[in-house]
Amino acid sequence: MVFSSLVFLWLFLPIVLGLYFLAQEKYRNLLLLLASLFFYAWGEPVYIAVMVFSIILNYCCGLKIKSEDGKTHQSALIIGIVLNLGLLGFFKYAGFILDNINYLTGLNISYHQLPLPIGISFYTFQSLSYLIDIYRGVCEPQKNIVKMGLFISFFPQLIAGPILKYYNLAEQIDHRVVSLAKFNEGAVRFIIGLGKKVIIANIMAKTADEVFALNITDMSTLEAWIGITAYTFQIYFDFSGYSDMAIGLGKMFGFQINENFNYPYIASSIKDFWRRWHISLSTWFKEYLYIPLGGNREGKYKTYRNLLIVFFMTGLWHGASWNFVVWGMWHGLFIVLEKIIPIEKFLRWRPIQMVYTLLIVICGWVFFRAETLSYAVDFLHRMFVPYKIDEVTVLWNREFQIVLIAALLCCGIVSGLFKIIPLRESLKQKIIQLGTPLVCIFSAYLSLLMLANNTYNPFIYFRF
Repeated sequence: MVFSSLVFLWLFLPIVLGLYFLAQEKYRNLLLLLASLFFYAWGEPVYIAVMVFSIILNYCCGLKIKSEDGKTHQSALIIGIVLNLGLLGFFKYAGFILDNINYLTGLNISYHQLPLPIGISFYTFQSLSYLIDIYRGVCEPQKNIVKMGLFISFFPQLIAGPILKYYNLAEQIDHRVVSLAKFNEGAVRFIIGLGKKVIIANIMAKTADEVFALNITDMSTLEAWIGITAYTFQIYFDFSGYSDMAIGLGKMFGFQINENFNYPYIASSIKDFWRRWHISLSTWFKEYLYIPLGGNREGKYKTYRNLLIVFFMTGLWHGASWNFVVWGMWHGLFIVLEKIIPIEKFLRWRPIQMVYTLLIVICGWVFFRAETLSYAVDFLHRMFVPYKIDEVTVLWNREFQIVLIAALLCCGIVSGLFKIIPLRESLKQKIIQLGTPLVCIFSAYLSLLMLANNTYNPFIYFRF
């Protein structure tokens, strides 16, 4: 089940909300846990066993890491990490590893590729951070298995993040404030996220998929740029839209979930981009990999090494493919280059910095979207070596043009202009108060209309 489905919007969410507000406070965690397990089982009933196993595993390991007498046990932490990563590796990377073994050795080891449990990368990283933080003394182990299960399976962020840390959610699981004001704020955020997903991302997805399905010899330079531009906006508005919906749903149930995106396409450098893009993931790698490796404390060369390791793992986290690894290393390379040559000193004008950053990001998305490395390289060649430039493509149509303008306005331009326009603060607040309901009504109406008409509604997180 996904947030942008009519089943979720018209049945699951209203029923769960109704039961939640009717239930006594002491039963609300159990209700949310059962709802989350049902939500996950709707699309993958077999893999609910994997989710339940993960809950029990991390509950038991958490209790063993820190015993009643306050002592920490490294063996329990190692067992927990190995089993969590083993579970992730079995489902996500086993086929990739065997393919590479077959290629390098000439063997022909056959295997049956199992479907990937949706969201396994997200809840595995949450589980790892929980166990590591207990060992570090950052938080205490959760002794209530219902609360532990809710932390791992909480349905608003289960399949697309943000990646939650237990110490940020522990107090809220025990005690949270549910109010009409907070519910209203959450509903607004959810509707805006739904609009980003359905109105912008889905339309862009249709164009991107059409282009990337073309044979490279039939693709013009204009079509290549249209395709990668569409994908650039698709992945941002899809991913940030889901994060907005997750944050909004959290507020509706009384939870405060951290932000995951902050207008990454107006970043002034690749380093700045990663401060704004998928913030929960970059923060996770910083805290649990980069800093333990030594961070920037052991000289510049080891700092460069650590950064490249982090971005290698960032790429691999996204999918079992060399394309994702190359995408990660592409970003890692420019992060290192910016350490050597600070972009602010080399490109002093911010608009030029933004163009540089966006161009690097767009080129990186080619590797992320293409099915093979060879196709990605050919696609980049088509982008930068003019081919069939006199041909008019049907992809450059009115629908694409309108949504492209909307995407450009919503990726940070409107927010930036609103901050610099010399208006009184009281007037800005009045515009927000009047404009927000209109935006929500438009977003909700058009999104539901498009979903009812069976508009193209892909789900891009199956590889994560």
